[in-house]
Amino acid sequence: MHPTVSSVPERARVLLVEESLPYRRVIREALTSFRVCEVDDCPVAERAFEMALHRPYQLLILAVSLPDMSGVMLDRLIARAYPLAHPGSHTAPPVIFLTQNEHSSELAPDQRNARRRGNVTYPPRLDVLLPLTAGLLPKRLP
Repeated sequence: MHPTVSSVPERARVLLVEESLPYRRVIREALTSFRVCEVDDCPVAERAFEMALHRPYQLLILAVSLPDMSGVMLDRLIARAYPLAHPGSHTAPPVIFLTQNEHSSELAPDQRNARRRGNVTYPPRLDVLLPLTAGLLPKRLP
């Protein structure tokens, strides 16, 4: 017997790291409703780092303010470890930050990061999130 190869493409995977369960639900539902993707989410940076090393992702969505570490620091750690954990990857996935207005000074040094696709301010709005993900995740057809 020959193994069969599925012709269905694998769904894009998103890692969402946000402390607020309601915000995680809103973002997950928006992405899975309008994009062809699966969303893994968690509320803390330590667990997110482990998840990023165990599974390949096409997009990271990180809150800047997390209970155990800054989302900016988490992104830096993932960026260094991701290519080592995923042979064939030369860089970590693109990142979108979830921010408050007062986080602008924390994000300023990260402006030149080529992986950074933008920010979504709280409360998360679909009219901001969906355009940022347009080139990264396939659009769900009606």
